[in-house]
Amino acid sequence: MNYFKTFIGAVLAGVAIGLGGLVFLSVDNKVIGSLLFTIGLFTVCTMGLNLFTGKVCYTFQNDTAYRIGLPVIWLGNLVGTGLTAGCAWMTRVAPAVSEKAMGLCQTKLGDSFASLFFLGILCNIFIYIGVEGYKNIPHEFGKYLALIFGVMVFILCGTEHCVADMFYFWMAGAWSGQAVMRLLVITLGNAAGGVFFPLLRDLQNKKE
Repeated sequence: MNYFKTFIGAVLAGVAIGLGGLVFLSVDNKVIGSLLFTIGLFTVCTMGLNLFTGKVCYTFQNDTAYRIGLPVIWLGNLVGTGLTAGCAWMTRVAPAVSEKAMGLCQTKLGDSFASLFFLGILCNIFIYIGVEGYKNIPHEFGKYLALIFGVMVFILCGTEHCVADMFYFWMAGAWSGQAVMRLLVITLGNAAGGVFFPLLRDLQNKKE
């Protein structure tokens, strides 16, 4: 595995998720915002970019080199979301968007670690359903519907997506030791949720 290329693909994925986060924060209607956020995962899937929450779902279906690449992808996503937030900060939309981002970050900072962990698990079950649907549904309409549903439901349910949260912390300027700790807990939850479904599916298929 070429880890430099992996990192670049991860940076681009972070930029894409940041764009999704930006449009989500730019509209007042949460349902519409969750729909438009799909641009992030749509870009990742159609362009073959490296998003931690998607890649971690296939941890046990791949080799050691793939697993070593996951922290590289996480860091690339962090950089990419920071680039998008940095661009947004240079524009007139920054005050309104950063205020909304701060509200989201305050909720995360005030939450318990257990709550964040389990919300991370639930989030990545939704992400796995969306990504796996995109990969395996044979017709185009179904592929994109899977992405839309996967993203919309994780947002509307209030679950925690570590890469989206990276963008919110960047946009709010809310980084701190507590923010990093909570992001790591969410990341662990995303990893657990991401491998939960595929492992049980593999077990089901073996029994059949």
